[in-house]
Amino acid sequence: MRDRLAGALLSALALTLTATGCAGSSDASSDASSGAGSGAAAPSAAEPVANRVEPLGRRPEPRLPVTVRSADGERVTVGRAERIVPLSGSLSEIVFTLGLGDRVVARDVTATFEQAAKLPVVTRGHDVSAESVLSLRPDLVIAETTTGPEEAVGQIRAAGVPVLFVEAAKGLADVGPRIGAVADALGVPAAGKELTRRSEQRIEAVRKGVPHGKEPRVAFLYLRGSASVYLIGGEDSGAGSLIEAAGAVDAGAASGLGKDFTAITSEALAEAAPDAILVMSKGLASVGGVDGLVRIPGVAQTPAGMDRRIVSVEDGVLLNYGPRTDQVLKSVVAQLYGEAGAK
Repeated sequence: MRDRLAGALLSALALTLTATGCAGSSDASSDASSGAGSGAAAPSAAEPVANRVEPLGRRPEPRLPVTVRSADGERVTVGRAERIVPLSGSLSEIVFTLGLGDRVVARDVTATFEQAAKLPVVTRGHDVSAESVLSLRPDLVIAETTTGPEEAVGQIRAAGVPVLFVEAAKGLADVGPRIGAVADALGVPAAGKELTRRSEQRIEAVRKGVPHGKEPRVAFLYLRGSASVYLIGGEDSGAGSLIEAAGAVDAGAASGLGKDFTAITSEALAEAAPDAILVMSKGLASVGGVDGLVRIPGVAQTPAGMDRRIVSVEDGVLLNYGPRTDQVLKSVVAQLYGEAGAK
């Protein structure tokens, strides 16, 4: 998600220099959910995703050393896991939920859940700082395949610290494999299987409650009003799997947007014709809430804009595809369908 957005942001910023400016481009002080779903046809708002992770009932004891295959092709031997540095919010969530959060000594800026909130941040923007990581004397660093810059990761490895790369999350099918990869590297494979079962069962339970036959069209928009960045997700945005699990159609992909993200235009929105719009909560706040969102050219003319049918989920968890994904899906379903889909 991070690398896909980085490239898309650069393209969008270039486009905004020549394109007509979008209204509502300044950061808003109003609550992100202000006005969300307040139109005549909009369903009731859902409870936000819990800001805490739920560890397994029994704390596992790592059995080390282990040698595992890293997603970058390297074989990584983990001799100790007393001081762990996960370099994404999703990976931090997995480690904490496995019951080993007391061994985590740092966090990425996207690890915003309560148990990790007080840990030192070792990223600048979204790039890892090798100096910050090494100053904490880690015995294992767990990174996404999208983690960078490459030089910083190489510096960490050159210092003798094992670095395990995990394939970046693209959809619901990645929940189990990512949990398994982290659990195996930490020497707790049984706990990984247990957490995978729990996570997949909870996701399936939410899916069973999705109303049948409605299939609303949902467009995923990435918004950063302070930078005048307005993007619509396509086939590779990472949101399609979540939208489909909610019984909906990814409007961007269905309209032929093959890339990950494309700058929003009135034409693109008209072609997507979304019945609802999915956004990250900070992005929604950055354009002035729903009132600002519908002032972006083209949004008000869509069925979603006319009905003010907006689905908002916290930035740090929306596309994590991890142990809290069932809560994310439940929130999306409830906001799409109201009480009928919240059960």
